[in-house]
Amino acid sequence: MEPDAVRDAARVPHGGSDDPDVLDFSANVNPRTPPGVREVYEDALGDAARYPNDDYPDYRAAAASYVDCAPERVVPTPGGLAGIRLAVEARVEPGDSVLVPYPSFGEYAREVDLQGADPVFVPHDELLDADPSEHAMAVACNPNNPTGDLYDGDALREFAARCRESGTELLVDEAFLGFTDAASLAGTPGVVAARSLTKLFGLPGLRAGFLVATGDRLENLKTARRAWNLGTPAAAVGAHAMRQREFVADTRERVAAERDRMADALAANFDVQDSDAPFLLLDVGDRDVDALCETTESRGVAVRDATTFRGLDSHVRVAVRTPAENDRLLEVLGDV
Repeated sequence: MEPDAVRDAARVPHGGSDDPDVLDFSANVNPRTPPGVREVYEDALGDAARYPNDDYPDYRAAAASYVDCAPERVVPTPGGLAGIRLAVEARVEPGDSVLVPYPSFGEYAREVDLQGADPVFVPHDELLDADPSEHAMAVACNPNNPTGDLYDGDALREFAARCRESGTELLVDEAFLGFTDAASLAGTPGVVAARSLTKLFGLPGLRAGFLVATGDRLENLKTARRAWNLGTPAAAVGAHAMRQREFVADTRERVAAERDRMADALAANFDVQDSDAPFLLLDVGDRDVDALCETTESRGVAVRDATTFRGLDSHVRVAVRTPAENDRLLEVLGDV
């Protein structure tokens, strides 16, 4: 990390409300968690009195099965963002340039900035047509946050091949891919795939995720990873959660049905972006976004001000929660 770049950097705004009296649609987190996570967590507390096995064999095995790759290619991380930082730190040098999509997750550009490198912004829906050859890395968010669109699988693999041919690493953030049945790029040569357990399993405070890489990059990431970087309870709960296939299938079905229902209802008052993710991006037109967010929160519903994303100036983002909670959001937004 470049010290001068750190001094010039700023924090990135995120969604999420800590008000227990507010229904939080500003963070894209599953409101349900897999069965048994509390019991697994409590059982793991006894083992937290000693250092964990730094190889994390059970966690890596569960992650490998979850994304269909070899266990030895899994690098455990304390959350998806920690994985993104590790991937960028271990690859990008001062003066490098990195292809970064927009509007998309603001932490990509921040991590590039912190290395003293230059983010080169490209519209997210034009990323796969860009020339990666002049860049140390390209970043793809799949499905993209905050727009919710999923890249065509063949086109993404073809872009990965072009990156590989030009010696450019492709970092694919698959934080929301588990909400779809699309195949992961985990294990693809030249690709580092970043996964998070925050969103699909409803465990943002657990801080568990992983990277998948191959070849020399895999060895570099293993070497750069901090020792014991995943707590024992997080590793135990994470491994348990990733094996809950019925929970994943039920979540996908519920989110898809509720997302379609919400999009149909919201289309009466807003321009709604098509989405494959557990959220919807709304263009609010000439309404004042700050005023809209304040109004909804005063009525007990928090939505995400999406004008903090590069390229957006009249948008909010709303998560897909349970049917009853979604009804409340629709009621409040219907009155705005």
